Amino acid sequence: MPIPERIVVRAPNWLGDAVLSLPALRDLRRSFPRSRIEVLARAWVAPLYGAVREVDAVRESRGVAADAEALRGAFDAAVLLPNSFASALAAWRAAVPERWGYATELRGPLLTRHPRVPDGARGRSQVYYYRAMLAGLGLDVASEPDASLQCPEDWADRGLTRLGDGGMGAWIGLNPGAFFGPAKRWVPERYAAAGELLARRTGARVAILGGADERELGEAIAAGMRAPARVLCGETTLPELVGVLARLRLLVTNDSGPMHVAAALGVPLVAVFGPTDWRETAPVGDRHRLVREPVHCSPCLLRECPIDHRCMRRIAVDRVVGEARALLDLNGAVPAPKSRVLGRDLQ
Repeated sequence: MPIPERIVVRAPNWLGDAVLSLPALRDLRRSFPRSRIEVLARAWVAPLYGAVREVDAVRESRGVAADAEALRGAFDAAVLLPNSFASALAAWRAAVPERWGYATELRGPLLTRHPRVPDGARGRSQVYYYRAMLAGLGLDVASEPDASLQCPEDWADRGLTRLGDGGMGAWIGLNPGAFFGPAKRWVPERYAAAGELLARRTGARVAILGGADERELGEAIAAGMRAPARVLCGETTLPELVGVLARLRLLVTNDSGPMHVAAALGVPLVAVFGPTDWRETAPVGDRHRLVREPVHCSPCLLRECPIDHRCMRRIAVDRVVGEARALLDLNGAVPAPKSRVLGRDLQ
């Protein structure tokens, strides 16, 4: 097979999955160092790839028909990271000569190469699921996955603007939402209590993060704290969110997209897990602590709990704050790594 000169990578549709796909993207770049690699991604994910050096350009996915028209004649190979039938259909309709991906959702006939999902790909980080597909194609994958992310300097500046007051000093973030559903959310009152304790014991200011539909949740948590909190729910674009996260000394979060972005930036974080499978969706790296309650019904992978939400309600504030304090090392707050921002140290 000739080496493809122009490759399009169909990105996963969700922010956390996009972060977990970065090692596979870097493996692809190592395999094809001279090829032009573009990413096709949904609007809410696409900006993330602007911070990934291995990507030459980013296109916005607008649906099967529009994607097929945009891809036609532009690429030699399409690498399909999502499992969906639609992602393969768009590449097939565009007549991209090489179409690579798992043969999930009955899409095998639309692909030119479709390695099987290996037995060991499930029950471990999603990072390995994407990379196993490349390995199944015969491509070389690195021994250690690189899921790191560096915040562009202009994104960091925009994040500081969102924080206000120059954004200087120490900041702790709370990320109480989760797009998938309420079952993934730790109790709001406990977020408020944890934020209050951490602000009091560290002297750091608190920023509450989330989407526009989580604004009411963020304001309720801020109202439950005596320490002042900056509610940013619905106020940040994705680049601004990355900029804010890069500024944090610590993030307390549910299993969510911002959790994965923070981990990729090297931000210390405490992640509260309930109904999701921590083995597959835990953040990558060694600067995080997972807090979970091993109840018999978890992981259930449900959006809403049909009983008493015991996997989350049994997690006390002291457990989360204790893990946060261990990460911060209260003998001196954890400094922001120089690698978080391209070209500048945030300290």
